[in-house]
Amino acid sequence: MIYKITTQWDEALWEKAEHVYKEAFPEHGRKNRALIRSMFERGICMLHTWSLDQDVVAMALTALNTKARILIIDYIAVRQEQRGHGVGLACMRDIRNWAENEAGCLGIVIEVEAEPSKENADRIRFWEKAGFHLTDYVHTYIWVPETYRAMYLSLGAFEQHDGRQLFDYITEYHEKAYRVKG
Repeated sequence: MIYKITTQWDEALWEKAEHVYKEAFPEHGRKNRALIRSMFERGICMLHTWSLDQDVVAMALTALNTKARILIIDYIAVRQEQRGHGVGLACMRDIRNWAENEAGCLGIVIEVEAEPSKENADRIRFWEKAGFHLTDYVHTYIWVPETYRAMYLSLGAFEQHDGRQLFDYITEYHEKAYRVKG
């Protein structure tokens, strides 16, 4: 797979990645194209893609918190027919290597749904296979009905295991993402 990271809006690349994104996340659970484009224009996100023969088979949207030295994974998705073959773990190895060796991150953070369900348990198991640890704190957002928990991957000296603090970082990112220009 060819791994690529971009911090600039690339319409053609997004067209390819968007198919994977829409396949993995229902409309109510994803950011729309205009918002994502705005995030790129404001320099607050990155698009990671993995391609086979010019076809994007996996994608991730991430954000750096340079003060805390963490990478926040907003979305990551693997094309349906590629799932179950180790593609997601390979993508996470690439992200981890990039975050640690090129971005100087001390940790990676993601939020996962907290409601007990087989689907949510499967997601948590995936993240644990990728080296992440689940925090105990359950976070409730005022704008969505689901509850979430933070998971983190330590890259060396990352000592922040407090779910509340991790959600402060995640919430700060979400607030920037949804902030209107001007």
